[in-house]
Amino acid sequence: MAAPVLHPAHRRGTPVRRKAIRLDEHLPVDHSLSRFYRVGAGLMGLLLLAFGILGLIDRIGFFDTGGDTVGGLNTNGALSILSICVGLLLFVGMVIGGNFASTLNMVLGIAFIVSGFVNLALLDSSMNFLAFQMQNVLFSFIAGLLLMTFGMYGRVSGGLAHDNPYWRARHPEEVARQERRAPGPMPEVTKGKRI
Repeated sequence: MAAPVLHPAHRRGTPVRRKAIRLDEHLPVDHSLSRFYRVGAGLMGLLLLAFGILGLIDRIGFFDTGGDTVGGLNTNGALSILSICVGLLLFVGMVIGGNFASTLNMVLGIAFIVSGFVNLALLDSSMNFLAFQMQNVLFSFIAGLLLMTFGMYGRVSGGLAHDNPYWRARHPEEVARQERRAPGPMPEVTKGKRI
């Protein structure tokens, strides 16, 4: 069995410290990733808000399962109100931006996918309180995947650019090497911030 390969700092007895990636702190407001997270949250929030408002305007019963549709999707009063609440929550994420918007997009994306599976199981049962039909289930899966994409972009992929704040936080020794090679002011992305 081959001996494990140690990082050069470990060979000298110096421990390698990695910066913790804090999800509750924000990227700079003008960072391109923050803008991407904001746009994703805003677009999905607008779509859900419009769907919910149109459902309420039709004065559909709160738990009515009679097959009323808005934009090709079945709805009732409960689903309309839920859509408005989630849409407003996404607007809050759009206003705050940064890691909050990214994390919110990911969490709501997972919630949409879970909702799709749960409501798929409840389609023909008496517990289908949100009047879901197959098109609602498909919309839930698509919305979940879009939200997860908006939340994970630039954050979890393997080929992140070296100026990406998440890559810099995960590779502090490489960042230090780059800064030694090219002295100068630190990029605004990481100055004074823990990511």
